[in-house]
Amino acid sequence: MIINERLKRLRSLMKDRGITAYIVNTADPHQSEYVADYYKSRVWISGFTGSAGTVVITQDEAILWTDGRYFIQAEKELKGSEYKLFKMAIPGFPTYTEWLRDKLNSGDTLGFDGKVFAQSAVESLENEFKEKDIKFIDEYDLVGEIWEDRPNLPKGKVFIHDLKYTGKTGKEKVKEIRDEMKKSNADYFLIGSLDDIAWSYNIRGKDILYSPVVISYALISMDKAYLFIDKEKINDEIEAFLKENGIEVFEYEKVIDFVKTISKESKVYLDKSRINRWLYKAIPSQCKIINGMDITTRLKGMKNSTEIRNQRNAYIKDGVALVKFLYWLDKSVGNIPVTEMSAQEKLLEFRKEQEGFIEPSFGTISAYKENAAMMHYSTSETSNAKIEKEGLYLVDSGGQYFDGTTDITRTVVMGPITEEEKRDFTLTLKGHINLGNARFLYGATGHSLDVLARYPLWQEGIDYKCGTGHGVGYLLNVHEGPHRIAVVANTVVLEKGMIVSIEPGVYKAGSHGIRIENVVVVDEDIKTDSGQFMKFETLSFVPIDLEGVEVSLLSENERIWLNEYHKQVFDKLSPYLNEEEKAWLKEETRSI
Repeated sequence: MIINERLKRLRSLMKDRGITAYIVNTADPHQSEYVADYYKSRVWISGFTGSAGTVVITQDEAILWTDGRYFIQAEKELKGSEYKLFKMAIPGFPTYTEWLRDKLNSGDTLGFDGKVFAQSAVESLENEFKEKDIKFIDEYDLVGEIWEDRPNLPKGKVFIHDLKYTGKTGKEKVKEIRDEMKKSNADYFLIGSLDDIAWSYNIRGKDILYSPVVISYALISMDKAYLFIDKEKINDEIEAFLKENGIEVFEYEKVIDFVKTISKESKVYLDKSRINRWLYKAIPSQCKIINGMDITTRLKGMKNSTEIRNQRNAYIKDGVALVKFLYWLDKSVGNIPVTEMSAQEKLLEFRKEQEGFIEPSFGTISAYKENAAMMHYSTSETSNAKIEKEGLYLVDSGGQYFDGTTDITRTVVMGPITEEEKRDFTLTLKGHINLGNARFLYGATGHSLDVLARYPLWQEGIDYKCGTGHGVGYLLNVHEGPHRIAVVANTVVLEKGMIVSIEPGVYKAGSHGIRIENVVVVDEDIKTDSGQFMKFETLSFVPIDLEGVEVSLLSENERIWLNEYHKQVFDKLSPYLNEEEKAWLKEETRSI
């Protein structure tokens, strides 16, 4: 098998360099969630194509760690290779650092590519091995040395995100950043995170599929703001725009020279989880490092009124595209051949008809029947299922528009379904309503609210091995921090203007997968003697398939919520539909 041959070649290099174990993570130099093809080293060396995972290779073992979204997919893709799957957050499986601690002996050498390894990850390894004499070698990209047909680095052009969309100029945002820097007594703020840089300077790019960012670094002091970027990606207009906002432009590779010359008495603010080992080591050792979440992450997480107004508009357009697609799906399956791939392509066609559409916000999950049990399934020529007039079809998709980023999931009843499927669909809906309709006291985190979505499922002994919701960017990454809704602890308070998804689900291997996802924005609700209460305003408007609902399982309040939601769906979307589509939507949003 080709993967085993690649492992053989990598091990030969490891032996030559005296490396006992080598780590290949899923990252680029900016710790992006999704990376350009050039940086997909973990995919190339393992054959596992999921968006998250870590590989460790020794002379006699090869192991992949990934999370619950990908267990089923990983088992399929690793089959036939010598890789073993270790399931993250599952009892009985050590973390990769725990495994290395047990396997490596004093005097052994651990290797990784420091340009794509976060400084925080390195410090975690150092802490794991503090009782052992383990040498770290961080200067080798061993996978790159044997990857003959490696894709080129991206050369996408930069474009401006206009003020009518952003609500604030780059100059205003840099001032806000400096105000926050003062609170920490920081002289410099070093940024490696691509979406933070794009937001700060009101620029966007095309370097990473689905994420409109540009590969770059930024450095901000109290009187200077720098952008380090491949200058071939910007024209005179972009450079003039940046200059007007007080931003100086230098070549991407020059960042290391600037960092090395930071004055030794300076205080440098950075996020060790977003700055790579290579760049961190260049900071003069006498500098004081202030480690914390990127200042920009919290600032961009709270959308301003212009962004929210535009985002509402983007979700109306996206809802129109989804309704046209669902109408087409309903009329086509059983009359013409429809597959997961052809359905996904048709949905993209409808999105392309919408004003301001740029590209999908992530790879569409178009999954029929048991394929939907894989949370992050991606259809291919080998798995492409034909959709029939029975069972459940799940479609999770989104779009990048100039006025926002969208993400929505609907599970569609294609024909007869089992009582179990209908029960699971209804329990998922109950969880969705329970959280989406919540009133909560200011100060609550997504962690404290997560149980609201899981509660109906837990009562039936069902759980899903992923978070309930993630922050959503604004013409940026579809997954955005600092907030989230999950079982995993998170201390970030849900603030007014934060946009987040609500997406409980049921996933049963070999049978079916169900997810119902809307995106909401946090807003203020009533204020009482107990304090300020908050609520969620729904942004997504697409019908929820009533054929999957067992009405007898809904409470009266849940039924009222669903009817009121469907009334809004019809009122907001029907003006953009033709008469046939409008009549179809009227039936799909009927009161129950």
